[in-house]
Amino acid sequence: MLRKRWKREIPLHLIILPGFLFLIVFSYLPIGGIIIAFQKFIPAKGLFGDQQWVGLSNFQYVLNMPNFNSIMWNTFYIAVMKIILGLFVPIVIAILLNEVKNASVKRGVQTAIYLPHFLSWVVLGGIFIEILSPTDGLVNQVIQLFGFEPIFFLGDNKWFPITMILSDSWKEFGYGTIIYLAAITGINPDLYEAAQIDGANRWKQTLNVTLPGMKMVIVLLMVLNLGNLLNAGFDQIFNMYSPMVYESGDILDTFVYRIGLLDAQFGIATAVGLFKSVVALVLVSVSYFIAYKVADYRIF
Repeated sequence: MLRKRWKREIPLHLIILPGFLFLIVFSYLPIGGIIIAFQKFIPAKGLFGDQQWVGLSNFQYVLNMPNFNSIMWNTFYIAVMKIILGLFVPIVIAILLNEVKNASVKRGVQTAIYLPHFLSWVVLGGIFIEILSPTDGLVNQVIQLFGFEPIFFLGDNKWFPITMILSDSWKEFGYGTIIYLAAITGINPDLYEAAQIDGANRWKQTLNVTLPGMKMVIVLLMVLNLGNLLNAGFDQIFNMYSPMVYESGDILDTFVYRIGLLDAQFGIATAVGLFKSVVALVLVSVSYFIAYKVADYRIF
C-alpha cells in the first residue's frame, strides 16, 4: 500500500521540485546575508571575509537618524490608507456590479477595471507623471477650467501621499472586486427571495443579506492585510517620487534603496531591511492567528 502511494506521489513531488529549488535559492539562501546588518561591510572582502563586526551599532545609527521617524510615519500612513481603500472600494464596486443585470455590460466593466492590475508601475508612473503635470497635464487643465490654481501632485508634500494612495487604489480595486463578487455569488439566492417576501427593497437586501454573506471574506482579507503595514509600495513610489517629496513620500523601501545601493552603506541598509522583515514576520504571524480565530482560516 505504501509502495503504491509512493509511486503515485513521485510525479507530484517532481512537479513541485523546480518551484521548491527556486524558493531555496532565491528566498532561503539569501537569509545568510543578514549578517551584514551586524558588520561594517566592505564588499571587496566578500560576504564571509574578514569583516569588522559592529554588533547593534547599525541599528542604533538608523534609529537615531533625524528623518527615521518621518520615514516610519510615511510608510505606516501610506500603507494603512492603501489597505483601507483596498478593502472599501472593491466592496462597494462589487455590490454595485452585482446589481447590474445586463451580463455583457457587467463583463465589460469587470474587464475594464481589472486591466490596470496587469500594468507595471514603470508604465503607469510615466503616464501619471504626464497627466498630473502642473503645466500641461490633463488633470490640471481640467482644474484650471473651473478657475482653480494648478496642483503639483507629484512635487507637493501635501498632495504626494494622497496621489500615491488614490492611484494605487485605482490600479488594484478591480482585482479585489473579483474576490468580493465571488463571495457574493456564493450567497444562497433563497435568502434574497425571503427578504423580498418580507418587503425588503434592494438597499435593505444589501444591508441584511449581501454584506452579512460577505462578512467572512471581508474579515479574512482585512486580517491578512495586517502583514502589509510596512509595505507602502516601492515600485509605485520609486517611479513617481523625487527629492522634493522625501519629507512625505520617503518610505522604508526607498530609504533602503538609496542608503544601500546609492550611498553604499550596506550594513545600515541591511539593518533597516532586517528590522522591517522582523516586524513583518510578527505582523503576519499575528494576522494568521487572528484569521484562524475569527474566520477559521488556516494554511494547512
